[in-house]
Amino acid sequence: MLPRETIATAKIPGGEELQLVTHGRDFIIMVGRDELMSSRMQFSEEQLALLTLERLSAKAPHVLIGGYGMGFTLRAALAGLPADAKLVVAEIVTEIVEWARGPMNSLTGESLDDQRLKIEFSDVADVIGDAADGFSSAYDAILLDVDNGPDGLVRKENNRIYSRTGLALAREALRPGGLLAVWSAAPDPAFVRRLKDAKFLVEERFVRARPNNKGPRHTIWFARRPE
Repeated sequence: MLPRETIATAKIPGGEELQLVTHGRDFIIMVGRDELMSSRMQFSEEQLALLTLERLSAKAPHVLIGGYGMGFTLRAALAGLPADAKLVVAEIVTEIVEWARGPMNSLTGESLDDQRLKIEFSDVADVIGDAADGFSSAYDAILLDVDNGPDGLVRKENNRIYSRTGLALAREALRPGGLLAVWSAAPDPAFVRRLKDAKFLVEERFVRARPNNKGPRHTIWFARRPE
C-alpha cells in the first residue's frame, strides 16, 4: 500500500489547518482526517463550470469563482470561455495558489497565467459584497465551491455566504439573468428554500465525482436571477 505523505500545510484564516498530501501520483487536500478534494475525483468540480457556461447567454461572460481548490473548475471554465471573457478567482488561502504553482504544477499548467484571469486573495463574500454595492462590475455567473457546501465545515465564517443575507448580496452582484452556481458534497433542502426565498429560480443537479459515473454523488444548484 502506498503511504500518504504531508508535503505542505496552511492555516485557513479563522479556520482549521489545511494539509497538502501526496498518495503516489495523486494529491489530496485535507482538514484533519477529512478529504476536501482529491486529484482522483475532479469531475463534479469541472461540471460546475461546464454546466454553468451551457446556461449562459452572454457572449463575453464576466465570471467569479469562489475558491481555487485544485483548479479543476477554473481550468474547465477557461477551456469553455471565449477570448474576451473575464474571470476572477477569489481565494482566501494564499498558499493554495503557491501549491498550484509549485508541487501541483503538473495539474496547473499555464492556467494561472491566462490573460483573462485575475486572482483576488480575498474572501469571496467580500468580493461579492463589492459587486453588490457597485464597487466592481456585476457578474454573469458566480461559481461557489467554498467549504464542503452551504455549511461551515472548514471555516464558520463561510456560513455568511450561504445565509439569507449572503444570497441577497449574491443576487445583487449578478446581472439580470445571471447564475449563481453552488457545489455541495450533499443535498440540502433548507438551502434550496433559502435560494427560493432570495427570489432565485432554482435547478438542482446531481453529478458523480468521477466521469465513469462512479464515486460520491455531489450536488450542484443553478440559481438564476430573473431578468
